[in-house]
Amino acid sequence: MSGAPEVQCLICPKQCIIGDGQAGDCRVRINRGGKLIASTFARPCALHVDPVEKKPVYHFLPGALAFSLATAGCNLHCKNCQNWDISQAGPLDVESAVAPPETVVRLARESRSACIAYTYSDPVVFYEYTMETSRLAREAKIRNILVTAAYINPKPLRELCKVTDAATVDVKFIDDEHYRSNCDASLKPVLDALVIFKEEGVWLEVSHLVIPTLNDDDASFTKLCRWVAQNLGPDVPLHFLRFQPLYRLRNLPVTPEATLERAHRIALDCGIHHCYIGNVWGSEGENTYCPKDKKLLIRRVGFSITENNLDAEGRCPQCGTRIPGVWK
Repeated sequence: MSGAPEVQCLICPKQCIIGDGQAGDCRVRINRGGKLIASTFARPCALHVDPVEKKPVYHFLPGALAFSLATAGCNLHCKNCQNWDISQAGPLDVESAVAPPETVVRLARESRSACIAYTYSDPVVFYEYTMETSRLAREAKIRNILVTAAYINPKPLRELCKVTDAATVDVKFIDDEHYRSNCDASLKPVLDALVIFKEEGVWLEVSHLVIPTLNDDDASFTKLCRWVAQNLGPDVPLHFLRFQPLYRLRNLPVTPEATLERAHRIALDCGIHHCYIGNVWGSEGENTYCPKDKKLLIRRVGFSITENNLDAEGRCPQCGTRIPGVWK
């Protein structure tokens, strides 16, 4: 029997106590002889170049390319996960490349990407890799985007915010019971993280996958929209995304477009200035409008921008209202 001590991981609220030779709940962080090791550091299992709109991020460098990477593992276990084959896998269960932070930055530059997105699984579990790559990217004048469920403790999050330019946070549910039963997580740390992103000056957008029978009722939509408006402000973009039957929720139907349109109306009624409908190509809910005069500012079809009427400072050309975001 090993005499090495247990170690506790303090990255996320689960705060796993890990025995020698064992891994935490995310399957990534391993106790080797009493030392906590991030086993997927510099071992991405996914490397792609995506439109930034795919993240989804609509008010941050529209039309730009995002060099996107992920490693295996996740600290959530969502029954609807679209990337379950990597998020619910351990580091030895998937093929991976060798790509230290300096290589990622070089590849991002070569692909003419304006930013690097830490995405697909969750950058919380490849925290050190995200941190070091983000530092080097900043030095190379490449921006950093976190695509995350934000299930992370306040102290490591504030450290990561120092090298993060934008975050799009997936709020799974607006009640704790569903978070626990569907994601093996809890709500409060996510809400706390959203507030920290705002406090630290990171450009923030919120997404919410609308799953039939689980979170598609008006009361849930209203609760989420009011919380965002009151705690983050009406200018934080909110994306309602269409659910597709995947992983352990294949028995549920696709989200009706009418449900998403209803959520969109509720958001506007709650004072959200910029609400979007995602995963429905051609919807008016994909577009950005001026909250003052309702002029069409950016027209989108899927992940493509077909029209951009904002001026160089991100203002409505008709009334001069500045639209919050990072436009250049």
